[in-house]
Amino acid sequence: MSPERTIRKQSGAGLPIATFIITVLALLVYGMAQLQESSGKSVSLQIQSQRAFFAAESGAQVAIAEVFQVNSCSGAEINFAEGALTGCQATISGCAVGDKISSDYGNFYQIKSVGVCGGGAKDEARRAVEVMLSVE
Repeated sequence: MSPERTIRKQSGAGLPIATFIITVLALLVYGMAQLQESSGKSVSLQIQSQRAFFAAESGAQVAIAEVFQVNSCSGAEINFAEGALTGCQATISGCAVGDKISSDYGNFYQIKSVGVCGGGAKDEARRAVEVMLSVE
């Protein structure tokens, strides 16, 4: 048997199979990369959400301290410049004195604090905290 004859009789499926395997592996790698990217974005947004909640909590605590010190509350905006809340802000509103229910309970304050962290529409998180406070 001459080598020419055996080469002519060979009809392999190696090239189509290799092309198919490479295509499938490329699609798997692309899918995993997309999954990793969306997972990273989700974690980032969750962290921003927690930071916004803590900024709102801090704003409410500032308003409560003001109520206990001077028995009044004014709306304010707090920009955090240090620590974990750097770049976040809290807006305090709704510090009006409610109606006096009776002399036993004193004045009621309804404090609303909104915390905002992140920049841009895709990365911004906003959380609100509302506190009812009775002061004699």
